[in-house]
Amino acid sequence: MTPCLRGESFMQKVKIVGAGLAGSEAALQCARRGIPVDLYEMRPVRSTPAHQTADFAELVCSNSLKSESENTAPWLLKEEMRRAESLLIEIAKECAVPAGHALAVDRKHFSARVTEVISREPLISIRREEATQIDEGGITIIATGPLTSDALAAEIARLCTQTSEAGAPAPHGPPSSLYFYDSISPIVEADSIDMSKVYLAARYDKGTADYINCPMSKDEYDRFYDALVSAESVEQKNWEKLNYFESCLPIEEIARRGRDTLRFGPMKPVGLRDPRTGKPPYAVVQLRQENLRADSYNLVGFQNHLKFGAQSGVLRLIPGLENARFLRFGQIHRNTYINSPALLTPTLQMKHQPSIFFAGQICGVEGYVESIATGMLAGNFASQLVTGGSPAAPPRASALGSLLHYITHADPKKFQPANITFDLLPPLEKKIRDRQQRHKMQCELALAELEKWMENAKFGMGNQEVGRAS
Repeated sequence: MTPCLRGESFMQKVKIVGAGLAGSEAALQCARRGIPVDLYEMRPVRSTPAHQTADFAELVCSNSLKSESENTAPWLLKEEMRRAESLLIEIAKECAVPAGHALAVDRKHFSARVTEVISREPLISIRREEATQIDEGGITIIATGPLTSDALAAEIARLCTQTSEAGAPAPHGPPSSLYFYDSISPIVEADSIDMSKVYLAARYDKGTADYINCPMSKDEYDRFYDALVSAESVEQKNWEKLNYFESCLPIEEIARRGRDTLRFGPMKPVGLRDPRTGKPPYAVVQLRQENLRADSYNLVGFQNHLKFGAQSGVLRLIPGLENARFLRFGQIHRNTYINSPALLTPTLQMKHQPSIFFAGQICGVEGYVESIATGMLAGNFASQLVTGGSPAAPPRASALGSLLHYITHADPKKFQPANITFDLLPPLEKKIRDRQQRHKMQCELALAELEKWMENAKFGMGNQEVGRAS
């Protein structure tokens, strides 16, 4: 495909619904290729239970885009996206805050920067309104995320039902009825932390010591555990069953699985030696810097579904947080996603309506980077469709290809959202016992295959300078 030149006009626009991580990335990818976009975002006209601003690409749960340690699965996915010129990953680097070996961002700075870049792009027309209907005759990317409005969810269910009637089974009923519940971690003001009771360290001294660690003795842990499991949860309203995503379980749900479960999960002390004692504590709570000013920290892995008053009491049992001032308590929100294996092709197109793409968490990926990745791919696939090309999925050996392969080839009856892991990648032909060596070889193969695919597909060949720092 020949790259599109700036200023070249196309009769057909791409309509993108939702300006979260996936929608924002998709819009910028289209604009980079000279494709005009109508970008719909219902905030601030209509808000959601989780968002706090009207900015694009707002991160609602944590500020971490996961590990940057070489030859890990999260690093591999980001490295592939860097090579494919993901614009949001580039902006994330601009907005990074210290986080040891992880890539974490100042949330407000990040979303403000994404909003600024999109707002000044002449090929992107921003529509601050709720989209309730999908034009089946035009090219559309649905990237409304897990908090899709009821009206649009009903429209998506209608489209999905049509696909099911055309031969793709929807074993769970209307595919938009698939969901899980996700939770948000609390945030505390930095100057309210008692620094005399905590210490700075990175696990196994890996990366810089950017995390505040709140150590607990056995007695302190027991008091905290007893208070946590007896604390009052938010009323379940009409929800028949709280179906949580396994890697985002609220801490009280983890605790109910056994008294020591937290010590092997979010409160794991292994590799966090206290310099004052020379030993790891019995349990530890980690705090990660929330913004560039370092005036707030989030409690890593402490998402919960407790009433705010109960949270206040329980969390102040953590050493160093006795007098903490909380900027935000933990919350819960519903995440909706479609049954992608029954409905989507490996290029994120609906089987029965190939002009309609899905991207982001609504298509069954879990995680910030995974959402950006599907937005990057959907933007490129849609651009190819506009210019008469045929979208082609990235190679199975790559992290990008494996992620798409999972959400479009998993068992529709058992489909659950997924983060990128080495389990999604195909095994090597030769068995390698050493885990680190095996992962290194998988990463090398993935990047080599991706490079060949990008060259053949002319992927990332748009010539516009969209999103570059000015």
